[in-house]
Amino acid sequence: MNRRDFLKHSSLLTIGGLLLPSTILTACRKENLYEDIKYDGKVIVIGAGAAGLYAGYILKSMGINFTILEASSVYGGRMGKLNGFADYPIDTGAQWMHGRNSIIADLVKTKNINTTLDETGLSYWFNNQIVNTLPKDPFIFEKDNLPDISFKDYAHQQGFGSEYDKIIEAIAGDQGASSSTLSAYWNNKDEENWVSGDEDFKFSETYFDVIERYIAQEVKSNIIYNSQITSVDHSGDKIVLKDSSNNIYESNKVIVAVPISILKLNEITFIPALPTEKTDAFSKFGMGPGMKVFLKFSSKFYEEVLYGGTVCGAYVDDTVGKTTSDHVLLAFIMGDQAANLHALGNDTSITNALLQELDSIYNGQATASFISSSVHDYTSKPFIKGAYGYSTIGMGNARQIAAKPFANKLFFAGEAMNINGHHQTVHGAVESGYKAVMDILETIKK
Repeated sequence: MNRRDFLKHSSLLTIGGLLLPSTILTACRKENLYEDIKYDGKVIVIGAGAAGLYAGYILKSMGINFTILEASSVYGGRMGKLNGFADYPIDTGAQWMHGRNSIIADLVKTKNINTTLDETGLSYWFNNQIVNTLPKDPFIFEKDNLPDISFKDYAHQQGFGSEYDKIIEAIAGDQGASSSTLSAYWNNKDEENWVSGDEDFKFSETYFDVIERYIAQEVKSNIIYNSQITSVDHSGDKIVLKDSSNNIYESNKVIVAVPISILKLNEITFIPALPTEKTDAFSKFGMGPGMKVFLKFSSKFYEEVLYGGTVCGAYVDDTVGKTTSDHVLLAFIMGDQAANLHALGNDTSITNALLQELDSIYNGQATASFISSSVHDYTSKPFIKGAYGYSTIGMGNARQIAAKPFANKLFFAGEAMNINGHHQTVHGAVESGYKAVMDILETIKK
C-alpha cells in the first residue's frame, strides 16, 4: 500500500486528520504538519513502547522509511495484557486513560472504544482502622509556591504527623515515587500545563488492546526484536547503531524512545558523548521501583480503593469497569515499598507479604479467600528497570533539556520526555513520539 492509500484507508488517525490536543497544536500549528514533505532518508526508533510505536505510525503515515529496534521479545514497553488469570483480560502495565483531551482520548472517541469513568471511592487505613475521611485533607500538593522539598517533608512542615506517613506515601506512589524523593515544587510545576482532564477512565477490554489494535498493528512488521542497542555513533553522515549481539544498523535520524532509567544508567553509549548538560539532565530524573500484583479471591471483602498500607500504599479493586464475576484486587506498589517487595526475591514471598498485611486489615479474610496471584515487577525487567519518571528535588528544567533534539540527528521520546505536563502517562508518551517526528521533519524542512 502506498502512502496516499495508507493515509486514505488506514483505520488509524493520520497526520492529515489527526485530532490533536491544544498543547500540541500550540507548539506545532496545523499548517506546519508537513503532510506533503518528501524524505528519502532512514529513521531508526529505539524502543517499541507507546512512544516508539506511535512515532513509527506517524513515520509510516508520512511515507518515511523506518525501523523500530526493540530490546525485548515483545512490543508495548510498560504496557501488557494478561489472559486467563480472571474471566476478563487484565492490563499488567498502564491501565487508566487520564482525561478526555488527548490523542488517545480522541482515538477512543473516533473508534467508539468502550470506557468506564472510574468513580471509585477512596478509603484509608489510618490509626489501625478503615475510615472514609481523615481529620486533615492530605491532598496538599497542588498549590502555588510549594517549596522544593520532598512530599514527606512538606507534609510534616504542614503539621501532618507520622500517622499520615503511609497516606502520603500512597499519594506519592501515584506519581511513581516515594514520598521522601518526590519534589513538592517540581512535581506541581511539571504538571502545570496538564490539559487532558482530571477524570480517569478504564477500558472494557484493556489499554494494551487499544495500542495494539490501532497503532502497533500498523507498524509491527517494521519492528526488530531482541535488539538491545548498546551504542549510537553519530559522528559521521550516517548514524551507526550497534546492539548487544554486535548487529549493525545505519540511519540518518534516530529517535531514542527508551525509559529514562536506561539513559540515567548510561546503558547506551553515544559517540561522541552527549553534552554534560544533557547527561546531567538525565541524572536528575527519578525513576523508582514499581510493581503491580493482582490478587484473586473467592469473595470481595475489601474497599474499592484503600490508601495507607505499610507493605502496599494503594489497594484497588481491579474489576471496576469490567464485565466479570471474579474478585481481583490490585496491589499498586511504588518507590520504597516496591523496593522492599522486590528484595524478597520471588513471587510467593511477595504475595505472602501482601496477604499478611491484608489479613491484618481485614481480620484474616485475605488468606481465607485467596485463590491466586500474578506479580508484575517492572523493576526486574532488564530494559525498563522501574515504574516511570518523576520530578526530584532540584529537578529544574532537566525535562526540557533532556527532551531537546541533539545535532539534528538524535531525537528523544518517551513519557519522561513529555514537556506538556503529561509525563507518566500513555498519552504523554504518544505525544512525545509525535513531537519527535515533527522535530525530525522540521530539520528536513530546513
